[in-house]
Amino acid sequence: MAGFSFRSAGESHGQAILAFLEGVPFGLELDLAAIDVELRRRQGGPGRSARMQLEQDRVEVVAGLYRGKTSGAPLVLRIANADCSLDRLGPLHRPRPGHADLAGALRFAAADFRPVLERASARETAARVAAGAVARQILRPQGVEVAAFVLSIGGSEPAALPADLAAARERRDASGFYTHEPGREEAMRHEIEAASQDGDTVGGIFLVCAQGVPAGLGSLEQWSTRLDARLAAAMMSIPSVKGVEIGEGFGNAGRLGSEVHDPIQGPAGERLFTRPSNRAGGLEGGMSNGEAIWLRVAMKPLSTLRNSLETLDLRSGQPERPESQRSDVCAVPAGSVVGEAMMLIVLAQVFLERFGGATIEDLSTAVRQQSELRKQRFSGGGHAPGR
Repeated sequence: MAGFSFRSAGESHGQAILAFLEGVPFGLELDLAAIDVELRRRQGGPGRSARMQLEQDRVEVVAGLYRGKTSGAPLVLRIANADCSLDRLGPLHRPRPGHADLAGALRFAAADFRPVLERASARETAARVAAGAVARQILRPQGVEVAAFVLSIGGSEPAALPADLAAARERRDASGFYTHEPGREEAMRHEIEAASQDGDTVGGIFLVCAQGVPAGLGSLEQWSTRLDARLAAAMMSIPSVKGVEIGEGFGNAGRLGSEVHDPIQGPAGERLFTRPSNRAGGLEGGMSNGEAIWLRVAMKPLSTLRNSLETLDLRSGQPERPESQRSDVCAVPAGSVVGEAMMLIVLAQVFLERFGGATIEDLSTAVRQQSELRKQRFSGGGHAPGR
């Protein structure tokens, strides 16, 4: 099939989390150790619950691999749950404010929302991170790099946008908070510790950035194929995410057009067109414009609190407190890893939609050919555009 798709299955305390990937080109030499590195990053960061010490996530390939390379068939990945106690866990009747508990109970008209909690849990994002690591291995040979960074936690002052993605990634990887500005770690630590002492939780903001994305990915034909819409939907699908900003979206709303739009300038190096600014975040008209794509993503504080809020028992209708559940105090660093994976998945989708390719070599050839065609058409060596 043309294109790249991803679906997941599994419950938080079931046997495993599964990732189903279709459209992975034939012949990709899959680096399983690199997938495991991303899974470990998802488990990291301060403020995590005891569950993260219990689970030791590693990927197992169930189908779609032949002698270390993708076979062109659907690729199925499995991440086992160390805590697979689902059948021994009791029913739940007191929904947590801010969680999927009540909405799911109403959806299914079931007073026991245990199945809702099990599927709505952020444990499912392990499948997304594994799928994103596969997408990275498709995109990296095409010159695309994606990285995410924590900008702020709670009320800590937001970090600035990184100027050099590779250098910023090195600093991030040395940071327990997944930030590219180590000087902000102490303020972030204070926010998490203060919330923990109060039996509370804290959210924050992370940045996801992609470099090397060619112009013209996405579409202007239909609302559902616009790349900005697809990236925003991908980020909003992450548990606890409540806001997405593409480029300087919210800031631009209060400025004049002359202060917002990025001028178009001539070539520099291998680039046919350049911009002195990138306030659009690399996306115009539903398509990539050749600049770096960047989004800011806001996560709310997690909804499971030790110092819990009032709720109702769904059986009796009487005021109660929610049942105690293991929970993180802060999951913003982990959220940034998931956001990175989701951008990789969407970019792999639009790459394969645009360039096709039954094999990984076919994909790379098509990308190179399109780059050469653009050089001919837009550097005076071919027909003028539109003729």
